[in-house]
This record gives sequence, C-alpha cells and structure tokens, in this order.
Amino acid sequence: MLYYIIRRIIAAFLMLVVISIVTFGIFYAGPTDPARLTCGKNCTPASIAANRHALGLDKPVTVQYANFVKGLVSARDFPDDPVFAKNNPDKVTHCPAPCLGYSPLETKLVTDIVGERLPVTLSISLGAFVVWITLGVGFGIIAALKRGHWQDRGIVAVSLVFYSFPAFFIALLMYNYLSTQWQLLPPPAYVSIFQDPAGWFTGLLLPWLSLAALFAAGYVRLTRAYMLETMGEDYLRTARAKGLSERTVVLKHTLRAALTPIVTVAGLDFGGLFAGAAITETVFNFQGLGRAVVTSVYAFDLPVIVALVLVAAFFIVMANLVVDVLYGVIDPRVRLA
Repeated sequence: MLYYIIRRIIAAFLMLVVISIVTFGIFYAGPTDPARLTCGKNCTPASIAANRHALGLDKPVTVQYANFVKGLVSARDFPDDPVFAKNNPDKVTHCPAPCLGYSPLETKLVTDIVGERLPVTLSISLGAFVVWITLGVGFGIIAALKRGHWQDRGIVAVSLVFYSFPAFFIALLMYNYLSTQWQLLPPPAYVSIFQDPAGWFTGLLLPWLSLAALFAAGYVRLTRAYMLETMGEDYLRTARAKGLSERTVVLKHTLRAALTPIVTVAGLDFGGLFAGAAITETVFNFQGLGRAVVTSVYAFDLPVIVALVLVAAFFIVMANLVVDVLYGVIDPRVRLA
C-alpha cells in the first residue's frame, strides 16, 4: 500500500509541474502587455518600459518561470531589481515563501489575495460536499432498496427535476424563497468559523443547500444504478445464506462494491468545486476564489490569473490523489495492479 501511495504522489507532483509550465507559457506568451495596463491613463513608451522592467516582464519566459518556481521555495522582492531595491528600499515589497507573485493592479501580494479568499471557498466546498454526499448516497440507497415502489419513483423524479436546472437558477430560487420571502433561512453571509461558529454555519446554509441540490441529484441516480447492479451478484446471496443481517449485507458488501464509481465522480466534483464555485459565490456575493478568478480575468491581472489557476489545479490533482488512495482501500485488487 505504501508503494502504491508513493507512486501516486510522484505522478501528482509531475502533473503539477506540467500544468504550471503550460499555464505560465499560455498566459505570459500572450499578446497582451500587462505593463501597459499598470501605467494608468498617461502611458508613454518610457513608462511602459519602466513598468515592464519593474515587473520582470522584459526577461525571457523561461527566466520568469524559473523565478516563479524559485519564489515557491524562497522569498522574493518586488520589483525584482537589486539596483532599484538599493536606491528605494521603502518601495520594495517582500514576499515570503511560498510566494505566488505580486499583483500590480491591486498592489498586493497574490499570496495575501489567496489567503483572504481561500477560507470562503473552502467553507462552501467542504460543507456542500458533506451535504450532497450524505443526501445523494443516502437517498440513492433508499431508491435502490425500494426499487419499483413509490419511494423509488418519488426520489428519482425529484432528483431529475433538480438535475435539469442550472446552478445559478437553483441558487436564485432558494435565495428568493427560502431567505427573502419565507425567511426560513438567514441571509447568506460569511463569518470566520473561529470568530462565530454559529454564524458561520447559518450564513453558509443557503449556499450549501443550493449546491447540494444540484450535485446530490446526480449522486442519487449514480448510487441507485450501481447498487442495483451489485445487488444481483452471487456473493450477496451467499452472504445472506450465511445468516448475515440485511444491514450488514447492504452497507458492508453492496455499498462497498458500488463505491468505486461514486468515489471517482466525488473526487472530480469536489476538486472542480473547490477550484472556484464562481457562480455560487457571485449569486450570494461571497468573496472567494471563484470571484477572484472572474475579477482577475476581466482586469487581465496575469500574476493573479496564473496563481489561481495553479491553486485550482493543485486541489484538483490532490482530489484525484485522494481518490486513487481510496481505490486501494475500497478494492485491494487496485494495490496489486
């Protein structure tokens, strides 16, 4: 098992290296000049050249990438110019490791931007993930066990209704009725869990439910389908013949065999959601990573764009790494492959 995990970690690391190279090359080799966007209205060739030099954009892309990677393990200064730093020490911004860059448009370190917005997206993603896994898998098991009955038809019908709606529509619908008109839930607002745990929970209920309603619908259908496929296996009849309780047969044998595709989809969904739930954060006015991506793309803030893409890729790759490890836990045959 240890050798299996080590192989997956090495593969994930290599994937992140490739993603960083491709992302850096795409954005920094583009036709738009970020130095022109940072000089204000009165742009002159001299001021653009000075900004380009201060931002380090006059260096080859390979050198810029090497400096970026170096900043991940050691501190950097912005502007990265020893002569300027010596003559103007008060105008130099120090970026401790891991350094993701500096945003000249927001005059702020990218690390600070990510640090401010990461807890918001993390809270939304983790809470919604727990809710939709619990509801989706739970109702999927009930639908499979009650196949052909009214419970099965009702659960599948409701899941199809929610599955057919886009995310922003469900969010707006719940916001309008559950919070504004009926006042069943408090208005969505983010409060740090360390400051007010109760306020953190109540303020995120609406985003959790809106995302869970969309994702849980797919997990109901997926769990039901694989549970029904597994329930016809011979080894389950043998387990019942040995006198095992129905609860043990369903949870320990049937569900475990059906978990492999569910874990696969869950890892991909969680990684994609954590990478930035831009629509949900926009509807509920949360300042998370998704909103930061949208803002930086509109402003063409290249350091922020590159850093957020890499952060998103990191969590997607880590989610897939966790899925690979869970494969080995659920199915021992994976460890031998």
